[in-house]
Amino acid sequence: MNIEISGVFGLLILIADIWAILNIVQSRVSTVNKLIWIVVILLLPVLGLIIWWFAGPRDSSG
Repeated sequence: MNIEISGVFGLLILIADIWAILNIVQSRVSTVNKLIWIVVILLLPVLGLIIWWFAGPRDSSG
């Protein structure tokens, strides 16, 4: 079974990953945590994005 991500779906994943990485870099968590999250997203583009969405660093703005 060969799973291939290409075309518009691949472009959307790339844009979402870049957006997530920019949010991670701008967050106020430690540098080590930022690096870990970025590596997870780069190694697992789709799954890493989903994990970051639910468990990633959040700035408390309330």
